[in-house]
Amino acid sequence: MTTSSSRTPGQIRRWRQYLADERSEAAGYRQLAERRTGEEREILLALADAEKRHEAHWLELLSDDVGPPRRSSLRTRLLVFLAAHFGGVFVLALMQRAEGRSPYETDVDATDTMAADERIHGEVLRGLAARGRIQLSGTFRAAVFGANDGLVSNLALVLGIGATGVDVRTILFTGLAGLLAGALSMAAGEYVSVRSQRELLEATQPDPESQSALPHLDVDANELALIYRARGMQPPEAEEHARTVLATLHLDAVAPESAGVDSHEAVGSAWRAAISSFGFFASGALVPILPYLFGASGLTAVITASALVGIALLGTGAVVGLLSGASPLKRALRQLAIGYGAAAVTYLLGSAFSSTVG
Repeated sequence: MTTSSSRTPGQIRRWRQYLADERSEAAGYRQLAERRTGEEREILLALADAEKRHEAHWLELLSDDVGPPRRSSLRTRLLVFLAAHFGGVFVLALMQRAEGRSPYETDVDATDTMAADERIHGEVLRGLAARGRIQLSGTFRAAVFGANDGLVSNLALVLGIGATGVDVRTILFTGLAGLLAGALSMAAGEYVSVRSQRELLEATQPDPESQSALPHLDVDANELALIYRARGMQPPEAEEHARTVLATLHLDAVAPESAGVDSHEAVGSAWRAAISSFGFFASGALVPILPYLFGASGLTAVITASALVGIALLGTGAVVGLLSGASPLKRALRQLAIGYGAAAVTYLLGSAFSSTVG
């Protein structure tokens, strides 16, 4: 342990900051716990109590140099604010990422146990966020796909048609037509896709008519166990489960569940996916035609539209990264590269077509 005589002003400032952050993080967990019930509430309160161990470590190191309470870092204050006012899966994902990027692993004044605690806290938050991520996955997929498709396809459309040399009015109406056609097509496609997926899942559930056959089965000679062997159980387990079914007269699906969420919940609602896809595609497709709506033309409109779409692509990529627990920067740059690549190809094709026709 660093002695009081050997500590430096820089160390004291850093320890005080860690102390403030630990106290703020504990408050954030308590704020999240207030918005939860049952087991989730107990888990979050346990995490808040765990932060007190780290707080005690910095208090011991600081000793008489604790000084007046100081503000936590901007990032920690933001997380606490979000926890107090929202508390959804997005906040859990942010807190999970924050715990996974703790500075304790490289700080010589923090213990290995503290660094390990932070890693485990991140995994606890990952587990708490799992159900929300699964529930969100269907609608979230439609929203992200819709927004990116709207941004990229309509940017490519207006750049491609603009490269042929047509007037601004034609570009604007082409963009609006692309917005409406694409949004309606995306909504219809999402509805059919999700609805079909739900119908496929429903086909795996036991036929209700088969339930009525259970009381008439021969207890000593029946093929009930084969149902569960066909669904992946080992023979002894299938036989035991078949006896339970005969005793309760309840035919179940024995379908594997994930994080307590059934497969229908993970797929999501067909109508929610359709509406989400329509709204986000339309929002994304509106961005590249904004300069033309406000009267811009030529190179100015092209540069402005491309810049606006680039900012939007970076934003959607960062959100995907945060919610998936990956690097927001990498996901943002990936979205940007794919979007700009598609738009550039379309623009070049439009220019080539204009030159050939002209």
